[in-house]
Amino acid sequence: MEQFICKTRIFSGKDSLHVLPTLHIKRLLLVADPFFYENGTVNHIAHLSQAQEVAVFHEITPDPSVSLVAKGIHLLHRLQPDTVLALGGGSAMDCAKAIAFFCGSSPRLIAVPTTSGSGSEVTNFAILTHNGRKHPLVDEKLRPDIAILDDSLLRSLPKNLIAETGFDLISHAMESWAATGSGPISQALALQALRTALPLLPPSRAGDLSARLPMHIASTMAGIAFSASGLGLCHAISHALGGAFHVPHGRLNAILLPAVMEVNTTAVPQYAHLARQLGYGTGSDSMAVRNLKNALIRLRRQLELPDTLQQCGISHAQLLEKREEVVSAALADACCATNPLPVEASMIHRVLDLVCGHG
Repeated sequence: MEQFICKTRIFSGKDSLHVLPTLHIKRLLLVADPFFYENGTVNHIAHLSQAQEVAVFHEITPDPSVSLVAKGIHLLHRLQPDTVLALGGGSAMDCAKAIAFFCGSSPRLIAVPTTSGSGSEVTNFAILTHNGRKHPLVDEKLRPDIAILDDSLLRSLPKNLIAETGFDLISHAMESWAATGSGPISQALALQALRTALPLLPPSRAGDLSARLPMHIASTMAGIAFSASGLGLCHAISHALGGAFHVPHGRLNAILLPAVMEVNTTAVPQYAHLARQLGYGTGSDSMAVRNLKNALIRLRRQLELPDTLQQCGISHAQLLEKREEVVSAALADACCATNPLPVEASMIHRVLDLVCGHG
């Protein structure tokens, strides 16, 4: 039996932020990346909301910690908002979702993503960091009530951020497609997300503003897909490495995804079918999978993303020192549960060998 849930009401397209005055917000807690606090976007959104009272929590850092969430909850308890609005990338949304989840009340949750990759605006996931480990939280209460996809917030994104978050989108769709929880609905969304993102990510990174809204919507589609199906070994290892070495999540996914495809040998038929759907599949299943994997590697290089952990600044000595810690954290990650092949420590070691860049 497949269960598919997406309670989030999605507004997308030009000027979609202007839906805010219709939502009858009285007391608003706005959780935002510092950049948007400093450039005036927070004030603009607070004004659009027509809320009678507004508090802003703008101390968001990459990989938000449990202590940061606790600080946000303290502010929430002082305001008692009816609405929490997340403005920013995946870190801001994860922090806002956790604040709303753990606060003890049930404020409405609105997500306004400013990057196209995490899909957090529609998922039942949030990632928190504690004691150097990333902990995925999974609960339907984490899924936002409303998502607003306004491409006016995407006009001045740095090229490296577009590349990294775009590869996060691609890894979400790829892992969702092959996950043990996948079904016809999630696979249709994952496939369309890939059909959009694979050709449009390079022009979006190059400055083509017309590609930004389709990429934004593709990110949301991939988020809906993996929230239904689960993810896999790529994300489990990425979370573990990110917690240990503080490398951006999308950058790690770009390095790991082709290697994980190689290790997930039982998923060859699923990957081959996907390769054919995307136009990479000729010949045998193994040839189709190789074509798809090579296409991802070419895309990674076109986007000027690293091929190895060494190119990310993780030395052989650093990886050796924390290798068992990384393997242990990856095995404990919830994303392993829906990997197409039951995960064993030897698989994680094999992936690390493939991506370490040390010969």
